[in-house]
Amino acid sequence: MNFELQSLSWAKAATLKTDALVVLVGDDQQREVGLLSSMLDQAQKTGDFTTAAGQCMVWWKPPSLAALRLVLVGVGKGRAVDVRQGVAAGIAALKKSKAQTVAVVLHAAHTEHLVVAAQAAADASYVYTATKPSAKALSFKKITLGVPQASAVKSQFDLAKAQMAGVALAREWGNRPANHATPEHLAQVAKSIAKHSRISCEVMGLKEVTKLGMGSFAAVAQASAQPLRFIVLKYKGAADAQAPTVLVGKGITFDTGGISLKPGPGMDEMKFDMCGAASVLGTFESLAALQPAINVVGLIPTCENMPSSNALKPGDVVTSMSGQTIEVLNTDAEGRLILCDALTYAKRFKPRAVIDIATLTGACVISLGHVRSGLFSPSDDLAQALMQAGEESMDLCWRLPLDEEYAEGLKSNFADVANIAGRDAGAVTAAKFLQLFAKDFPWAHLDIAGAAWKTGAAKGATGRPVGLLLHYLLRTKV
Repeated sequence: MNFELQSLSWAKAATLKTDALVVLVGDDQQREVGLLSSMLDQAQKTGDFTTAAGQCMVWWKPPSLAALRLVLVGVGKGRAVDVRQGVAAGIAALKKSKAQTVAVVLHAAHTEHLVVAAQAAADASYVYTATKPSAKALSFKKITLGVPQASAVKSQFDLAKAQMAGVALAREWGNRPANHATPEHLAQVAKSIAKHSRISCEVMGLKEVTKLGMGSFAAVAQASAQPLRFIVLKYKGAADAQAPTVLVGKGITFDTGGISLKPGPGMDEMKFDMCGAASVLGTFESLAALQPAINVVGLIPTCENMPSSNALKPGDVVTSMSGQTIEVLNTDAEGRLILCDALTYAKRFKPRAVIDIATLTGACVISLGHVRSGLFSPSDDLAQALMQAGEESMDLCWRLPLDEEYAEGLKSNFADVANIAGRDAGAVTAAKFLQLFAKDFPWAHLDIAGAAWKTGAAKGATGRPVGLLLHYLLRTKV
């Protein structure tokens, strides 16, 4: 879909020839004199419209307006969350229409949330079609974002377009079934992204991974007919002297649990277990569009977790790339087994920071639900920067503890560490496991199990946390 930016006052919007005009209205915003204001006043006097966030009123062929449809949308206090809710509601109100061109008009008070508004419009207009030929994409061909002065927010719009592209890629590949999104498929996506300037890609197989000593990663993959892939993406936008940020994305393209088999109901959603990898791919797609003056490395260990006669077994001991041995008490705690080797590999880049992104634990969903990703880091500075990036992008996270006492349950009689602890604080103990392999650099862990996809009638990937990651990385510009 094509997104455009245009200078639009309410007076100019009233004369704009478009299939649908979506006008955001806040509680206390100043009203312009003119036709739209008069229509708004009438709608409020009759009680047909309020400015509560997400409230809509739709006109068909409104008199004296050039647009075929007018949608008044409430955005309440005009906060980012209100703007997001309002834009999503406005686009949703047009989903069953035949509108091809849509203009979303933001008041001056809302232009600071332009990126959030654009992303909300893109999210609301997304339709998955890759393996569903019967699905009909929305009729929208162009969405125009109207602001009082387009030139003043050009940089915001560029960021919005880049973010939308990255989120779209992450969402699309997160949604694809496991037989259409194998480790090799992800490798091909990475190679495609590397066709952009400043980006390179290396893809390793079992031979190279074994040579590196990644015994933990290889052990998870050994039961699958699909060969593992270790993907290394590099974005070089600055001098070699600038240390890179390393993003590590969990790429389990399907997770059965292995020998510790998951229950059948809902197992189909385990295709989403590679959404950490998808978010890294999406972030690199965004970097390709923006070309910022930073260096970034993306590491994606990707494989399937399957049961077979050759599968990793509970009680097995594997040797990680770090040299630490791991007793595998539960084969369904496989994400940390592939991430730990990738974290060790990250050390060679002498990174300024390493952030791993993983749909790691159901415990994190219990703790935080589907609103915020779980954030773990021993670094206050890194944690604060990620939290702030999440607030800016409305791709929210929340910091959880890493007290040393949580690691007690990871002790093993037969290896240096066990891959699980007890039932309590499962998201925290998983993070404590990863921390053992991330002692040589500033590190953060994002558990996106609750944020990466939705269940129920709206089942599907969200593309998170591409927005958070992109905003964080742009903060590192020199």
